Amino acid sequence: MPGPLLVVDAPSMLFRAFYALPDTITGNDGRPVNALLGTANLVLREVEEHSPRAVVLCFGPDAADYRVELFDGYHAERPEVPDTLAPQFADSRDFFEAFGWTVAASETLEADDLLGSYAEVESKAGGNTLVMTGDRDMFQCATDLVTVLYVRTGARGAELVDPAEVRKRYGVPPELVPDFIALRGDPSDGIPGAKGIGEKTAADLLGRHGSLEAALDNAMRETRPRVRAALLDQRDELLRYKEIATLQDAGVKRPRDRGTNLAGAAEAARARGMDRLAGRLEG
Repeated sequence: MPGPLLVVDAPSMLFRAFYALPDTITGNDGRPVNALLGTANLVLREVEEHSPRAVVLCFGPDAADYRVELFDGYHAERPEVPDTLAPQFADSRDFFEAFGWTVAASETLEADDLLGSYAEVESKAGGNTLVMTGDRDMFQCATDLVTVLYVRTGARGAELVDPAEVRKRYGVPPELVPDFIALRGDPSDGIPGAKGIGEKTAADLLGRHGSLEAALDNAMRETRPRVRAALLDQRDELLRYKEIATLQDAGVKRPRDRGTNLAGAAEAARARGMDRLAGRLEG
């Protein structure tokens, strides 16, 4: 039986690796390779653990234009890509393709949208998917066939998040994560959420009504004035926040089986001065 498809939130991993490892880790040209090295190690750990049938690294703009048009505060506070990280982003396709991994990029949709799209096409084909990310928005993808590999800064290895774990953490099923984000807000994305509504109230509303739309339609029945006012006054805003949080179909095709090319990976690593990684790969 083939292994799962492993899809990777490449920008998330590159940023995490960049800040986790010192930029004194440099290649033969003296330029930092810490983000590339760290990301390779993160993905290789999951490859060794799960033996995926193929690996896809997904890239996209930090903030899709349509999401910014829905709310101009979306990702507004995110820092610029550091000067020593930008060249590593530019080199990432050549580096990771040498591993035999597929690099998928969109100019209009974000990496998250590609991740969700690959998980969807794999599920339709009856396959299992592992979604490797540091973004909790991706919890909406969790199903019986899709598991999120949630990578936290400082943690060794990824946490496996399935539908039961999503319910445990948020109090709602995965399909209601966009509704939950709209109500609770998401500081990392700059989404403020409903005024005065936190995690518990958001989960309670969705548990009783079944969706954001239903909660908004029944706002007048809410006995708590603060909650009633937030739902009535912010209806249009909250619907926009949900649309921002909802993954879009990127129209991807199911990738064919393709194992990791250890020899090619070792050569690419050695060419960038990653001799220790190259030695491990040559093993």
